Amino acid sequence: MRFSKRLDLFGDEVFAALNAKRRELEAEGRTVYDLSVGTPDFAPPQHVVDTLVESARDPENWKYSLHDKDELLQAVCDYYASRYGVDGITPDMVMSVAGTQEGMGYVCQALADPGDTVLVPDPCYPVFRAGSLLAGAKLAYYPLTADHDFLPYVAGIPDEVADAARYMVVSLPANPVGSVGTPEVYEQVIDFARRHDIVVIHDNAYSDIVFDGPAGGSFLSYPGALDVGVEFLSLSKSYNVTGCRLSFLVGRPDIVAATRKLRSQVNFGMFYPEQDAAIAALTGPREQVEEQRLRYQERRDALADGLEAIGWERPNAHGTLFVWARIPHGRMDSMDFVVELMERSGVIVTPGRSFGPAGEGYVRFALVSPVETIKEAVAAIGAAGI
Repeated sequence: MRFSKRLDLFGDEVFAALNAKRRELEAEGRTVYDLSVGTPDFAPPQHVVDTLVESARDPENWKYSLHDKDELLQAVCDYYASRYGVDGITPDMVMSVAGTQEGMGYVCQALADPGDTVLVPDPCYPVFRAGSLLAGAKLAYYPLTADHDFLPYVAGIPDEVADAARYMVVSLPANPVGSVGTPEVYEQVIDFARRHDIVVIHDNAYSDIVFDGPAGGSFLSYPGALDVGVEFLSLSKSYNVTGCRLSFLVGRPDIVAATRKLRSQVNFGMFYPEQDAAIAALTGPREQVEEQRLRYQERRDALADGLEAIGWERPNAHGTLFVWARIPHGRMDSMDFVVELMERSGVIVTPGRSFGPAGEGYVRFALVSPVETIKEAVAAIGAAGI
């Protein structure tokens, strides 16, 4: 039997390999500290859970969800006004998606034809590459490096590459590198997109998890952003609903309409009880979101301080659930290092190269355990002499 050549675009899934190794260690009775996958360990807000449960009791809500509820679309519009200060978002500028994972798959195919050039950050959340490759696009990486605080540096992108590009993926705060956008960076990206006729696809999954400064914001709050792009708004990490896939594509209405048209061919839309849960999150209290941001910051401090104390370079970590750390002693074999780290200390992290070529030489820690557990994991690394 012959399978599609699309499968050749993707290597083995790194988390599956790490999980298999984890099971081996646990079978040996070893203590394991899994800081690899970014699944929050906090509970979702009770009012969101209660709303979903109550909605699921209604038999009518188990039918095909062929559209987004008007109340849901308006809740997103109102959220942008109250949370980000973005007025002017209207229901035709919003559609639900099952997470950025699904959304990227559709928006990339709606914007790019096979052979088109697209700009993707390196390192990046792997779906930015995968969604583009499934659209048949050619990847042109723009690096996120320590020299530029792991932020997009559009001045370094050659004009011929920019002129050929159909879209540019931007994600701030950035997974895996932990950088947080500045007004100057957003303004430069918008000006760059205008000059080169590029669509900006901005992933805004971590605006509620920003450390050491002002609260995170939205790309769409900057002048000109709505002329050049769209943004993914995700409730997954802010409200701890990663399995529920409560996300939205928001922005330029023609891009949203094209993505909705494509998606409608293969998907009936968001389950109505999930829509009601999203409405509850968007319109409900936000105190819990702020409380857990502070707890994530405590975890960041424990990890960054601990790694620095045992001789690692202090990691870059200004936002997101993740800490991006340079491997000690200049090692550039991140997968081998991760396996060695796991075997010697029981600590599981993600190799930097799984996020793109520029990720080699780094590893990503996820802040998904309490402070005391993180301190134990760092102590285990130190005791192992790593």
